[in-house]
Amino acid sequence: MIYPKNNRLMKWMFDTYVKWLVGKTFHQFLFNKVPLDSGKSVLLVANHFSFWDGLILYVLNDKLLHKKFHVMILEDTAKREGMLRYAGAFSVNKNSRDMLESLNYAAELLNRPGNLLLMFPQGKLYSNFVNQVNFEQGLLKIMKKAEGKFQLLFAATFVQYFKHKKPSVTVYLKTEGERYSDKTINEVQSAYQQHYDASKLQQTEIDIK
Repeated sequence: MIYPKNNRLMKWMFDTYVKWLVGKTFHQFLFNKVPLDSGKSVLLVANHFSFWDGLILYVLNDKLLHKKFHVMILEDTAKREGMLRYAGAFSVNKNSRDMLESLNYAAELLNRPGNLLLMFPQGKLYSNFVNQVNFEQGLLKIMKKAEGKFQLLFAATFVQYFKHKKPSVTVYLKTEGERYSDKTINEVQSAYQQHYDASKLQQTEIDIK
């Protein structure tokens, strides 16, 4: 397993660059506000469709959630994109015995209320407008290990150009109050799917003036 790196200067450089890059690239950055429990960590569950996903949600955290950012990424990505480790990225290798170490580390992060853990349970990239969102088992294992210590937050992100040269990004957020200690991954997936479907419908009904 590859762990995050702590270096204030490198963290500041990454933070400054990502906020500049996202601001420069997108015409608009839109999101809705949701109620948050300051006494709990945040488990942010999101769709995975591009290089931009993690950077967009990193900036969202800075704008809205104000937690210490962490994200689980594939080991190959962690090796290739070393700078991500200064932003709280740590690795998981689904084909290794180290996977259990990664899941335990993720659950431990959620024990501390100042933390945010971003996860992409689809496990790989899919189209931004795919109809069905399928989850892998790792998410549920983390949720059960950290039961009661975190606030579950669903994010559905969509990017479209509309009439502008630069794309606009919209993040639809929903606080999920259900506890999943006795649920299956299919039930978690179904709850997210409902949010994703409603968000996609809302996105396609935007009135372009």
